[in-house]
Amino acid sequence: MIRALIVDDEALARRGLEIRLASYPDIEICGESRNGREAIDATRTLRPDLVFLDIQMPGMDGFETLQELAGPEMPLVIFVTAYSDYAIKAFEANALDYLLKPIDDQRLNHAVERVRAVFENRNAVAHRSKLLKLICDLTGEDLTLDSVLDSTANTPPRRLAIKDGKRTACVDVADIDWVDAAGDYMCIHALGHTHVLRGTMKKMEQMLDSRRFVRIHRSTIVNADRVASLRSHINGEYFLTLKCGQELKLSRSYKDTVPRLTGAPQA
Repeated sequence: MIRALIVDDEALARRGLEIRLASYPDIEICGESRNGREAIDATRTLRPDLVFLDIQMPGMDGFETLQELAGPEMPLVIFVTAYSDYAIKAFEANALDYLLKPIDDQRLNHAVERVRAVFENRNAVAHRSKLLKLICDLTGEDLTLDSVLDSTANTPPRRLAIKDGKRTACVDVADIDWVDAAGDYMCIHALGHTHVLRGTMKKMEQMLDSRRFVRIHRSTIVNADRVASLRSHINGEYFLTLKCGQELKLSRSYKDTVPRLTGAPQA
């Protein structure tokens, strides 16, 4: 079963999509949300496989919501929109599915078939990489890792400068909970906010203080100071729970890092 969450501020639109999806036996509606904040909470609680995400919503729009969902368990996304030529061009450029309101049954069937193909081929990581690229293309958030390094300094940087359009956000490295990546894009999670940017895990690992930041997976780096608990799994993996409540997997390839997590030096 593909567990789906419907996100739309219009009750009739949610109901209409729910009725259409009832004809697909392999799709289960696990919840509905009226706005971006509800969608973020529902995604973290229900962990859907797929989100039908409305773009035009009051307050936090679909793209802002998508940015906050950009974590290691990011679901597949089908965008729903009444209009926005620019957004549609971005979807098509990144090979991501979208539905125009009023939703056409044939178009919905095409989108569902593509979702099924992703599940069958286990291409969720590739899909997530496309979503992260879309966020960068639409928001303008970018970070050239070399540009924040002081070549004359002997210590890791204390802050990261992240360009967000015409504004530059400064993120204290000590505030970072974890970093995860998909393809050439990564997410920096700090103080409850997610910054999506271009870059590689190798560059990020070289930049961060290795006494505090530990690689626990080929696509995940965690701040050891943020680890609240750690439990082993029967297959040799571990699961970390951070103080913010996020759970991360430590793969068998990185099990040698467990002592660093349980006895990490404090800043």
